[in-house]
Amino acid sequence: MGSGRSAAGAGGDVLRRLRTGTAEQHEDVERTLDLLDPDLQRGRLTTVLARMHGFWVAAEEGLDRWAGRFPDDAAAADWPRRRRAGLFAADLVALGGTPAGAGPQLPDVGSTDTALGRLYVLEGSTLGGVVIDRHLASLPRLADVRIRAFSPYGGDTGAMWAAFRRVTRARVDAGGDEGAVVDSARATFRALADWCRPASPSATTGEGPRPVSRPAPGR
Repeated sequence: MGSGRSAAGAGGDVLRRLRTGTAEQHEDVERTLDLLDPDLQRGRLTTVLARMHGFWVAAEEGLDRWAGRFPDDAAAADWPRRRRAGLFAADLVALGGTPAGAGPQLPDVGSTDTALGRLYVLEGSTLGGVVIDRHLASLPRLADVRIRAFSPYGGDTGAMWAAFRRVTRARVDAGGDEGAVVDSARATFRALADWCRPASPSATTGEGPRPVSRPAPGR
């Protein structure tokens, strides 16, 4: 579906198109994870983190291969600083869980456009992660553990997201394939939801999903 520079030239904006073009898939992920559940139990959080760890390992392996082929683009995106699989693993250990083994089979990241689409999902999750962190901190049953993977940048969350937005816009403005960025983001959201489905409330408790209540700061 690659539309390249023409979509941006027609007055569009790649970040706006990413937000609107992935809204359905994004909501599916949030409904599947349901991490703002006021009754979230330690066991289900551990199950969710195990699935997310496996996904991040697979997603980052693909991005590492991309970085090896396009080192200048990876450096521009500050890729090494954006790795989070290790944080998910550490959080699992803190909860008494075990880091996952193999993750899902994900499409190859064959270009910088597809890499930016994948990163849109991984990096965008840090925005909602700030809200998730506040929610987890309010749960007495989790008072003994500090989860770090959801908001890995702390006070730099906004700056890291702004930097990603600049890099993505610059790529499209220079002739990158906007359609490939959006398609890659959609595929990443779908793969994340599918991989985490076994940890959803309906899978673990038999209850139906709750309505999505999603903060969307700046996406």
